Amino acid sequence: MAEQVSAEQSRPGAPAQEARVRPVTVGGVVFAVCILAVVGACQAIAGLAAIIDHNFYRSQQDYAYDFSISGWGWVQLVSGIIIVAAAFNLFSGRTWARAVGIGVAIASVLENFFFTPYYPVWSVVVIALDVLVIWSLATYGHQEAHKVYNAPL
Repeated sequence: MAEQVSAEQSRPGAPAQEARVRPVTVGGVVFAVCILAVVGACQAIAGLAAIIDHNFYRSQQDYAYDFSISGWGWVQLVSGIIIVAAAFNLFSGRTWARAVGIGVAIASVLENFFFTPYYPVWSVVVIALDVLVIWSLATYGHQEAHKVYNAPL
């Protein structure tokens, strides 16, 4: 009797027609969206705190990258808003949204590196979360986005 192969199954030796969607990769994007939204909101709040109360953060002595506290607050507020906007664009499944998500996560890592003397533990936690976001967005492929979100190829 001849073997019957359904449309979803591939024949032995034939290349796979459709990408398999692993739950880890889809969960990774949901994780990235949630973490980017939380990090962006927290950075916006930290920026507002610096803008409203100039004494909230203290200037550091002998710090090579010591900036104006008010200017630092504006940088954090604007970057926080951009990070939140990039997070919600990730659900579109488009490649440019993933590239922007990776880009803002890299910018967030750099920003928190310079913010380390003001809040060291918080900066290290945010840097670690941003690295996980970069990893999860980099491993999420275009084929998975098409399968999950029906994004155009």
